[in-house]
Amino acid sequence: MYNCQELAAGLWYLGGNDRRIALFESAYPVPRGVSYNSYLLKDEKNVLFDTVDNAVGDVFFENLAHALGTEALDYVVVHHMEPDHSATFARLVERYPHVTVVTSQKSAAMLKNYFGFAGNVHIVKEGDTLSIGRRTLTFVAAPMVHWPEVIFTYVPEDGILFSADAFGTFGALSGSLIADKDVFAHEYLDEARRYYFNIVGKYGVQVQSVLKKAAGLHISLVCPLHGPVWREGFDWYLNKYLTWSAYEPEEKCVAVFYASVYGHTQNAAEIVASAIAEQGVRVRVFDVSVTHGSELLAQAFCCSHAVFAATTYNNGIFITMENFLSDLKAHNFQNRAYAVVENGSWAPQAGALMDGMLSSLKNMRRIGEKTTVLSAVSEDSAQALRALGRAVAEDVKAN
Repeated sequence: MYNCQELAAGLWYLGGNDRRIALFESAYPVPRGVSYNSYLLKDEKNVLFDTVDNAVGDVFFENLAHALGTEALDYVVVHHMEPDHSATFARLVERYPHVTVVTSQKSAAMLKNYFGFAGNVHIVKEGDTLSIGRRTLTFVAAPMVHWPEVIFTYVPEDGILFSADAFGTFGALSGSLIADKDVFAHEYLDEARRYYFNIVGKYGVQVQSVLKKAAGLHISLVCPLHGPVWREGFDWYLNKYLTWSAYEPEEKCVAVFYASVYGHTQNAAEIVASAIAEQGVRVRVFDVSVTHGSELLAQAFCCSHAVFAATTYNNGIFITMENFLSDLKAHNFQNRAYAVVENGSWAPQAGALMDGMLSSLKNMRRIGEKTTVLSAVSEDSAQALRALGRAVAEDVKAN
């Protein structure tokens, strides 16, 4: 049975929730599921904005049929070709064979590659417009946010922005389709941050470019492909994106990341964390061997400072820490202060190797020298760890 909702005059939400999915893109845990959003704008010409993942395909087609009634579907705008938004495209053109596909040149090539589609396509680029009656669709190029073919659509008459994957979030929708800033901050922000940094975060320069375009638009409604629709309070969320895409810290706090085999390196990390907290600075501690990498990445970008503690393993960095540092590098981690703690029983090497990886990143600043633990924490090394914690806390306060 259909479950579509009218968001504004002539604008219908057609998407659905997948609460059974375990891993988004086979990589990121989504314990609260995810929504796949699609929208229909009715005017003299009726326009569908994107399709959905197969997981919610049936409800999507029921919603579309109900919203259209006996009217024709004239256009489908394909903003983004990733299969969570295009998997049901072939079914759509089978049901509505006379529909015109409006998309970018790169998307048209991908439609052929994915579906063998070479039907009726109207290619658009930056600044192009399409009249659908009372309203006009204006197209905004958004390459690498986060695929090269991506476009946004802006409807100036109503101030509606269809923003593809930008401003999306993990987490299924719970009844309401409209974002409430206070509810979002409490229930969605962590997932929105994790979504941004893992899915889009590498492309901060490109995101900044698109945000500059959006800043010049009168926006009353933002319709992303995942998560709630923004009507009020969007400036607050836009500021989050401005911070995130500039690779600037969201909070003045410390994330302590450790990789420990038998607990001694964990003990060292806990001592550092305690010394930081004693100075009144907020600190979060993560075992990189058990916390999913997507959460580690989001927290590293959230905090202004980080401490990395790892044991030496096969004359290198313990594998889970090495993988985490590689992930940070792959996502353009930068603009942070950091400290390093190493452990080793006969030839500690992890500290120098971690510092080498971190110092190679852009605008990174090390606090103090590496702190070394030999096998287990001794009285001398405990004092050095506490001193490191105090130094990190003082740096947070000073900067």
